[in-house]
Amino acid sequence: MKIAIPKERRHGEARVAASPDTVKKLLGLPADKVEVAVETGAGDGASIPDDQFKNAGATIAKDYASCVKDADVVFKVRRPIIKGEQGNTDELAPLKKGALLIGNLDPTQSPEAVRAYADAGVEAFAMEFMPRISRAQAMDTLSSQANLAGYRAVIDASAQFKRGFPMMMTAAGTVPPAKVLVMGAGVAGLQAIATARRLGGVVSATDVRPAAKEQVESLGASFVAVEDEEFKEAEAAGGYAKEMSDAYKKKQAELIADTIKKMDVVITTALIPGREAPKLVTADMVKSMKPGSIIVDLAVEQGGNCALSEFDQVVEKNGVTIVGYANWPSRLAVSASSLYARNLFNFLQLMVDKESKQLKVNMDDQLVSGTRLTQDGEVIHERVKDSVPAKGKGGPSGKDGGGSGKAASSDAGKASATKASGTKASGTKTSASKSGTTKSSGGKTSGGSKASGGKASGGNKTGGSTSGGSSANSSGSGAQGKES
Repeated sequence: MKIAIPKERRHGEARVAASPDTVKKLLGLPADKVEVAVETGAGDGASIPDDQFKNAGATIAKDYASCVKDADVVFKVRRPIIKGEQGNTDELAPLKKGALLIGNLDPTQSPEAVRAYADAGVEAFAMEFMPRISRAQAMDTLSSQANLAGYRAVIDASAQFKRGFPMMMTAAGTVPPAKVLVMGAGVAGLQAIATARRLGGVVSATDVRPAAKEQVESLGASFVAVEDEEFKEAEAAGGYAKEMSDAYKKKQAELIADTIKKMDVVITTALIPGREAPKLVTADMVKSMKPGSIIVDLAVEQGGNCALSEFDQVVEKNGVTIVGYANWPSRLAVSASSLYARNLFNFLQLMVDKESKQLKVNMDDQLVSGTRLTQDGEVIHERVKDSVPAKGKGGPSGKDGGGSGKAASSDAGKASATKASGTKASGTKTSASKSGTTKSSGGKTSGGSKASGGKASGGNKTGGSTSGGSSANSSGSGAQGKES
């Protein structure tokens, strides 16, 4: 059995789908003649030189074609570049028919790519569609990546903030603590809360799900919401947020507008599966904020939660710095790669039959059937099969796919990406965390430190509605969403 780890080719993607640790584990799988091929330079962005992979037992392939040649399994961080999408690059053509393609494949935003997988005869598994059950926690790529995005959002906010985060009492006077508002209490949101608290900030958070209140307060933050009867019944089955009424949205927007002008730092995390991110922070809200305030938009790859965010840019509007980096997990490529690689290894274990020592795709396992996009040249997943083009018509969708932090396929994408109007990027950039399948917000984060009262655990089932960059969380606007 050959497992291929090619280098990621999308613009701005620094992660890799394996680590030396998981290479050793892959070689130890109960299968015949396991070989792990890593393309040279695949780990450069994550500070993993070829020698480390080689010492772990991997074979170093000189290029993409030799890496994936005859591979039974191909691990990817971002979805493969398909024919016509980026010059002459076609990452599907060298794959053998029947190969298992596993990664964050961005199926809801890139239906043409799903058709291309089927036409190429590969068996594609989208990790974004991982069912939200306890057994799947160790394979939940969205939660593992969104958790890091939430942490990095606070670190980058503190770097931009021109004051100290904690309260400091000195002989020369007192420095007040930073006031932080986190919009969306999903995996990324809860980690942002925990991190901001550890840095000494005074933190508030908002979410339309009643269950989020306890989770937010357990981390030592204040909960901001219109807690009327509609709010109490706002959570649908499975932990997703219901769509709120226009009347509730208006009341919530008024409350947020009054709250946001008092804040020093605002971090937004709301995404909606398969749709443009909801606008939580209007231009008027930005104008109302104090000069020197910071907004960090984790949803910029899907249009942004802030009306004035710009794709992959840090801009200043009305004295407020707006951070709109794309692919947040890639900004922590070492940690993100390590967690992502473990997610994929844990998933592949399900498809190795110990008795026959061969790959065996068991469709009776809901983790396997729940993520499988294609089979025998057909698109089979219920969530996407009606949206993909007809057979033989797969082609570039104009959207970059792939992983929570999902970045761009070319610099040209920047020209047509999200602008100040907050509209969805039309170029080749989108987000990894863009997957539309999981709910991220919820009770537990992998970084929520117990020291600050949080509940820590990696891909726990969360409630709401994460990239880089990515977990769903509903926003203060009352929209059903998912967190980046």
